[in-house]
Amino acid sequence: MDKHFIYKYDDLFNPTLKALKKLGDSGAVSEIEEEVAQLLGLTEEAINEGHGKGNTTKLSYRLAWARNYLKQYGLLENSSRGVWALTEEGQKVLEVNKEKVKRAVVKKDREQRLAKKEKDSPELQSTTEEIEEFSWQDKLLDTLRSIHPDQFERLCQRLLRELGFVNVEVTGKTNDGGIDGKGIIRIGGVLSFHVVFQAKRYQGSVSSSVIRDFRGAMSGRADKGLIMTTGSFTREAKKEAQRDGAIPIDLIDGNDFAEKLKELKLGVSVELVEEVKIKPEWFKSI
Repeated sequence: MDKHFIYKYDDLFNPTLKALKKLGDSGAVSEIEEEVAQLLGLTEEAINEGHGKGNTTKLSYRLAWARNYLKQYGLLENSSRGVWALTEEGQKVLEVNKEKVKRAVVKKDREQRLAKKEKDSPELQSTTEEIEEFSWQDKLLDTLRSIHPDQFERLCQRLLRELGFVNVEVTGKTNDGGIDGKGIIRIGGVLSFHVVFQAKRYQGSVSSSVIRDFRGAMSGRADKGLIMTTGSFTREAKKEAQRDGAIPIDLIDGNDFAEKLKELKLGVSVELVEEVKIKPEWFKSI
């Protein structure tokens, strides 16, 4: 079994379709990735192999391209909440000819460019929209990795407060079994859960052994655990975090961390460029 990720984005067209069908015609990105990994029989090394210097794996990056090509081909659609689904046409298709898909999407793209509708066409923008997400996230994560460890812990503290946690304390300096801080999350103003967290500021992947060690340190001291990292989590780490019968540990990887900062506008701003359009037909109808 190959330890490297050898599949190109177009090799993933049919596995993506099959994965969505197995998931009941819709699924979150993480669910699709897990299903495709199983369908292809990928090794842990292949699943976790990074794409360039960024925080994204080759599997995630190339699946993003595959999804967008299939969307342009009319077989997939996605919501603002990151859920992808088969369209009515997609539900009828068992598999596609990847060369035919690529030719059709390239032709569509070329026609739109020639018609000078590139800026006005949401469909064209969506072809690379998800891919461009990785670019700003990588830049933000590089920035986070360059700040002092104390600053990163304070950032995690601020993030948790913005997310609704109270009594958030950073205790990392005590080197308390990997526990960097603690806090309380209240749900509906009725239920309270004591949470301990760990902040890992690096580029690599967090392994399952880190999850087990953290769980051991938090045992009897909290209701839930949370690990935040600027890196990623291995597939085995994700499974270990939600293992049946064990204290649940939630995971926030680098891309999720970046998205939360963007949503809360913490050190991130989204600039929208105003575009003024003249409608000659409106004036003619006055």
